[in-house]
Amino acid sequence: MKPPLLPVLNALGVLDNPNRPLAPHSQPVPGDRLAMAYASSAQDVDARSLDDALASGLYAVNITLGHVAGSDDPRAATERDIAGWDAFIDTHPQLLKVRTGEDLAAARREGRIGVIYGFQNTEMLGTEVAAVDHFADLGVRVIQLTYNGRNAVGCGATVPDDDGLSAFGAEVVERLQQRRVLVDLSHSSERTCLDALRLATRPVAITHTGCRAIADHPRNKSDAELRLLAERGGVVGLYFMPYLRLGGQPHAEDLLAHLAHAIDVCGEDHVGLGTDGGSTPHDDMAAYRQHLEDEVTLRRSLGIGAPGETADVGLFLPDLCGPGQYQELARLLSVRGYRASRIEKILHGNFRRLMTETWE
Repeated sequence: MKPPLLPVLNALGVLDNPNRPLAPHSQPVPGDRLAMAYASSAQDVDARSLDDALASGLYAVNITLGHVAGSDDPRAATERDIAGWDAFIDTHPQLLKVRTGEDLAAARREGRIGVIYGFQNTEMLGTEVAAVDHFADLGVRVIQLTYNGRNAVGCGATVPDDDGLSAFGAEVVERLQQRRVLVDLSHSSERTCLDALRLATRPVAITHTGCRAIADHPRNKSDAELRLLAERGGVVGLYFMPYLRLGGQPHAEDLLAHLAHAIDVCGEDHVGLGTDGGSTPHDDMAAYRQHLEDEVTLRRSLGIGAPGETADVGLFLPDLCGPGQYQELARLLSVRGYRASRIEKILHGNFRRLMTETWE
């Protein structure tokens, strides 16, 4: 008899099946700066990807909705995406829209997947702090302040002249915390991150990143950022992304090095997972490489690419992918002497606690 699956909460991921044909709105348009679909789209989720997610042990995931970059109207695109996901969840009993910590508990108890609505930018707010209320009322529970570039709130990870959180950004952080929306500092510049951490009156998250001390990349977080995050009660999620190393394809051993460092800096109560990926493997690697090449080109044209992005490096860890990725990671951590209680905290416990406390 197989042991029961260890429960998993992915602080940033997708439910998509990457083997489905690309949606028309996801394809580059010659001569146009139309955004690629960086937001999760319900039309890319199918029975296989949901089955794979459940088979992985996943019971909740923060998905990216709405505008991230491009020429579409940020607010209108975001509202369309939220409406689309609402309709999709209504017709799929395997899913549960998460608004509270009790919803997380219910998803786990009932063998369903809790879908946490999140943003990876704040451009859909425009310059109106009251827009936070609008999206909170629509069920958005995690909002990332910036993507890689600069916006009205602050600076992203690739902005060369980093001047930190803006005055409007400070208002947004305060309103997000008043509305019990979890502030996400992924993709932010170091100064923006530190500014927001010092301003915050409640714990916040960095849902998907790596450790700059292990791989000195702008998408990764410095020890100063990680330490202050933990001191303020927050949680950092480690991703399964190329930025875990500075050259070549990262593997499980790279993730393990980042996890060990994050725990050394933050403590075991402040580290989790935000893979930035899903649970369904790629069936056709040649097609995937071509898609990745197109995506890298488009990201550069939109000005949102990060250093080192290349079609030669996949956006997943080859030895930690598919439905077995989380259980295999737990095995690797156990082999390295991690206690069962620590493994549970990494796989879901720390983010479950942070999210529950934030939303209550």
